[in-house]
Amino acid sequence: MVDVNMGFMTELMGKSWEVSQVKTVEELERIRKQAQAMTRLREGGETTKIVVGMGTCGIAAGARETLSAIMDELARRNIQDVIVTQTGCIGLCEQEPIITVVMPGTEKVAYGKVSMEKARKIVASHVVNGQVVGEWVIPTG
Repeated sequence: MVDVNMGFMTELMGKSWEVSQVKTVEELERIRKQAQAMTRLREGGETTKIVVGMGTCGIAAGARETLSAIMDELARRNIQDVIVTQTGCIGLCEQEPIITVVMPGTEKVAYGKVSMEKARKIVASHVVNGQVVGEWVIPTG
């Protein structure tokens, strides 16, 4: 027999959260709004998107840490309208970790050799302030 009052663990945006029994209508409404916001982010539309190269070459070069730094910086700044997704190798293994920033109404910008520190600066400069960090941009063709 399972105790229905027990909470369970779920993973959301790379973090584990304790989910417990909903006790009020207000709590249920809050959860519904959060789920709707997450669904809108997954579906895309007119929002900023950050794509992290997570092919074998990217992972070997530190892409997991880069992805983690991006997620952490977005959370730290309470930015919730940015989609962060992954892709495989794009053939520029020597430039890994690679991230691409796609903002509505602008050309996509690819950055190479993105460390955790660079990732945080790209979020601050490009994603938050709209300023491309030219010295880290790589041509992708």
